[in-house]
Amino acid sequence: MSATAGVAAHLAKFAGAMRDRGIRVGLGDEIDAAAALKLVDLLDRAEVKRGLRIALKVPRDAWATFDSLFDEHWGGATFPDVPVAPPAYPREHRRPAQWRWDGERVRLVAPEEEGPTGDDPGYSPESLLRRKPFDQVSASELAAMERLLARLALRLATRRSRRLVPACGRGVVDLRRSFRRALCTEGELLALARRARALEAPRVVLLYDTSGSMDPYTRFHLAFAFALRRVVKRVEIFTFNTALTRVTQAVAPAKVLRSLERLAADVPDWSGGTRIGACLAEFVATHRDAMVGRDTTIVIVSDGLDLGDAALLADAMQELRARARTIVWLNPLAGDARYEPTQAGMRAALPYVDHFGPAHDLESLERMLRFLR
Repeated sequence: MSATAGVAAHLAKFAGAMRDRGIRVGLGDEIDAAAALKLVDLLDRAEVKRGLRIALKVPRDAWATFDSLFDEHWGGATFPDVPVAPPAYPREHRRPAQWRWDGERVRLVAPEEEGPTGDDPGYSPESLLRRKPFDQVSASELAAMERLLARLALRLATRRSRRLVPACGRGVVDLRRSFRRALCTEGELLALARRARALEAPRVVLLYDTSGSMDPYTRFHLAFAFALRRVVKRVEIFTFNTALTRVTQAVAPAKVLRSLERLAADVPDWSGGTRIGACLAEFVATHRDAMVGRDTTIVIVSDGLDLGDAALLADAMQELRARARTIVWLNPLAGDARYEPTQAGMRAALPYVDHFGPAHDLESLERMLRFLR
């Protein structure tokens, strides 16, 4: 049985179990649920659960029963307490848990349940490079890493929202608009109107710390910014250290190294000290009204080692918080499990940050994407 057919059969079994427990589920509801599974992220168990509960039209008073049945049929199996042999491959080589059809149920397969194979893409050199800290990337790996960063930017540019908009060609049939069109042809349905998921157009302001303490990461962070600028129209890029510099138009996305060399020569105090508060205050005073709105995500990439006034930083962050949709602060030092944001700059900024996370490897940048969408 194929994976698709297996999931469909399992969905029918799940619906039958709901009916046995007194929850009304019709064939139309099952069809809606199958369609919902194509729209949600199957690796996100909570999203699958919400999608099925909505598509199957579960009444509120039956939510507890639904939750119990979902845990039972979609990965809630328990296992006997038996000794488990340690995996035969390093933890850093393991893949994340994934949804799998095992012939009987759909469940999350832990990484330990699947060993590496020679042709398994999860264990390719590319996969290992995604987990490699930027400050450990060798000169021979730079080009490969920059290609991965460009692909990551392209994923954001082609991300589709759940909002459906009128579309030509392929898409979900829009019956209401189809019938409305038919009024012009005396009721004849000559062509079906369709809707498809819209492409999201994120509006992002990127502020990169280019002080000396950020040197090991600057090339990769700006390579991602350059690639993002190439495929997303509404992106603004700034660098800051002791001064703020707008570099949106100064970069050549296809020539990362040349762009970095030019920026290092042109940007004041490149690889020098840091005055984060003064730079963000300058951004607020000069660019906030034109570049920051309720649909804007601001991403600040810095280790928070500020030589300036922490109160000035807090005031600037408060101004941005009042206007932006989301503020993300990425700190390469947070990739170390021992790290604590105890620096004065970080303590001043964190109350106004929606998401704080690491930025030391490609995987940490991938996790950031959901906050940019």
